[in-house]
Amino acid sequence: MQVYIIVVGKIREAHISAGICHYLKRLRAYGRFEIREIKEESYRDPLSPGQMGQVVEAEGKRLLAAVPPDSFVVALTPQGQLYSSPELAKLVGDLLVRGQSRLAFLIGGSLGLSPEVLDRADLRLSFSPLTFPHQLFRLMLVEQLYRVAAILRGEPYHR
Repeated sequence: MQVYIIVVGKIREAHISAGICHYLKRLRAYGRFEIREIKEESYRDPLSPGQMGQVVEAEGKRLLAAVPPDSFVVALTPQGQLYSSPELAKLVGDLLVRGQSRLAFLIGGSLGLSPEVLDRADLRLSFSPLTFPHQLFRLMLVEQLYRVAAILRGEPYHR
C-alpha cells in the first residue's frame, strides 16, 4: 500500500509535528506513507468572496498536481461522508483487494478545498461536521490511517 497525504501548508506546532512523526513511524510496518506539503497562498483578512475563490483555486491546482497518477483520491471535507474506523478499514481493504494500492488523501488550507479538487475526488470523507485546524487534522488523519492498518491486520490497537 502506498499512501500519500497531500496537504496545504506546513506544521507550525512542535507537539503536533511530534504526534505525526510518532504515527508515521508506526505506519512503516504497513506500507509506504508520504506527506506532501504544498505551498499555502498568502493573504490578508478580510477577503472578498472573489479573493477567497482565487486562494482556494490556486491551492487546489497545486494539490491536484501533487496527486500521483492512478491514485484513489480522498478529499477530506466536513461535507463528506462519515465512516466509522471499521467502515473506513473495510473501504481501504476492498480497494486493496481490487488492486488499488495507491491512495491520496487531500487536506485543504484554512479556506477549504476547491470545487475542482472535490470533483476529482473518488471519495469525499468527513471525520465530523465540526471544523478542525488543518494542522491538527493532519495528526488525526495519520492516527486514523494507523488504526485502519491495525484493523486490517486484526491487531488489537482499535479496541
